[in-house]
Amino acid sequence: MNATPTLPISVCLIAGNEAARIRRPLASVAGWAAEIVVLLNDDVADGTDRIAAEFGAKVFREPWKGFGPQKQSLAEKCTQPWLLNLDADEVVSPELRAEITCLLADEKRLHAHAAYDFPRCTFCCGRWIRHGAWYPDRQLRLWQRGQAQWSAAPVHEKLQVTGTIGRLRGELQHYTMDDLNHHVRKLIEYTDIFARQHAGRKIGAWELAVRPGWRFVRSYILRRGFLDGWQGYAVAWLAAQEAFLRYAKIREAQMSAAKKNFLT
Repeated sequence: MNATPTLPISVCLIAGNEAARIRRPLASVAGWAAEIVVLLNDDVADGTDRIAAEFGAKVFREPWKGFGPQKQSLAEKCTQPWLLNLDADEVVSPELRAEITCLLADEKRLHAHAAYDFPRCTFCCGRWIRHGAWYPDRQLRLWQRGQAQWSAAPVHEKLQVTGTIGRLRGELQHYTMDDLNHHVRKLIEYTDIFARQHAGRKIGAWELAVRPGWRFVRSYILRRGFLDGWQGYAVAWLAAQEAFLRYAKIREAQMSAAKKNFLT
């Protein structure tokens, strides 16, 4: 049997201590991507580096700089004409792999766009979520080297593209949570970061009283989250809770600062 030909693409991942999860994304790209590049935090000590090396990855270490700067540093270490970014909890589905393979084999279509996005489907409490706030959750992760760079945001970073963006249909599979507690812990962390980034924003009745309820209605009713069973209901409530915590934390910090200024 002939070996699977490798594609002119660098698959790149940033990771912390991810020994429990990183095999799955690496296995989904091993054998068909010409290059796998992994950038680890400099304090990783759980064997993530050894697992990455098993899949032929080039492994680097750097101090943590935030998601955007870390991913940009990673991209600059890649050598192939195309780059595909993954997180340690994401897997390239067979359908997405086949679509990328066809794309890179079609010279005319290949250079029609500088980058491509695709839907991401999240696995939550035993079920793939295909409606509501978490779907299609399109991710811009495939681009021509030199045609894009990551924003400097420490979280919720974005790929800034020079040129047009095409669309693929194959899904990126997302194993974002071990259980609901895991997601709630991440929600607390991300809303803390959001509150720090928007500390000067004025918070009114819309953000605190209306936005959370609107997020629930949009996810569960308008975007048909009810079709995903009780997990769709949970996703809608998590979306509403995230909205509330974002703006309540900003308001709390502002009130605390005002009180401190009054006392001084």
